[in-house]
Amino acid sequence: MFLRTESFSQYIRLYPVVSTLIAINVLIHILSWVPGIGDQLFYYGVGYNYFIANGDWWRFLTPVFLHGGMMHLLFNMFSLFLFGPELERLTGKVRFITIYLLSGIFGSAATYFLQPLDYSHVGASGAIFGIFGAFGALLYYGGRVLPQLRQIILPIIAISIVMTFLTPNVNATAHIAGMITGFLIGLSYFHPKRIVSWRAKK
Repeated sequence: MFLRTESFSQYIRLYPVVSTLIAINVLIHILSWVPGIGDQLFYYGVGYNYFIANGDWWRFLTPVFLHGGMMHLLFNMFSLFLFGPELERLTGKVRFITIYLLSGIFGSAATYFLQPLDYSHVGASGAIFGIFGAFGALLYYGGRVLPQLRQIILPIIAISIVMTFLTPNVNATAHIAGMITGFLIGLSYFHPKRIVSWRAKK
């Protein structure tokens, strides 16, 4: 289910949203190495609560596409690479991007409301946790008939939550808020009555 056996071209063709998101994140990170450009990207894109309080509302979204270092980027993009395709396949392009972006945005919003004004953050982790939350919603409705998914996802969700609070310099607020957002959206998308309806329209 989460083992990726596709070729590069197959992966891009089958999972265009995930592929595009990975490409955007990698491109932005490469640009962040360019003198001058990198400084501007972080100055205008970082999720700095003080600037948000003064009207920079775009900072609820832009931190989702910025990362604090190569390992930060690789960890998040590897998670997206592994777990994103199955959710994109199940939900379709529009629903997947909705889960991803709204989880990231609400993760930033929760950070703004629950953290001090001098708090700043970057990273796609809130959006990634939204993917986990959406899978949690799928298990809520169909866990008994999806034993393989349950055996894989539940330990991943549990480990991710534990590591969130054990790892230093992690925006736990965005992680948990992103997961809750993904779960709530997933409850709507994966409701048995709705899933029959939108699958019939595919």
